[in-house]
Amino acid sequence: MNVLSIPTWVIHISSVIEWIAAIWLVWQFAEVIKNPAWRSLSFGMLPALVSAMCACTWHFFDNEPSLAWLVTVQAAMTMVGNGTLCIAAWWIWRSQQTVTPNS
Repeated sequence: MNVLSIPTWVIHISSVIEWIAAIWLVWQFAEVIKNPAWRSLSFGMLPALVSAMCACTWHFFDNEPSLAWLVTVQAAMTMVGNGTLCIAAWWIWRSQQTVTPNS
C-alpha cells in the first residue's frame, strides 16, 4: 500500500463512500417525490462505483502488474457509467415531459 500517500488514500476512500451515499440519497429522493425515474439514476451510478473500486483495488495491491486488467475494467466501467448516467438523465427528463401542468 505504499504507492499512494495517506492523504491520497483518504481522498480515494472518502470518494467511494460519498458515491455510495449519493446513490442511496438519490434512491431516497425518488421515494419522497414518488418518481421512479429517479431510481434509474441510482442504477446508472453503479458502473462508476465499480470503476472507483477497481482503481482502489489496484492501488491497494501496489499497482501489481498481474492486476493490470483492473485498469481496463476501470476504463470500461467509466465508459459504461457515462452512458448509463446519460440514459438515466434522459429518462428523468422524459418523465418530467409527461407530467401535465396544472392549468
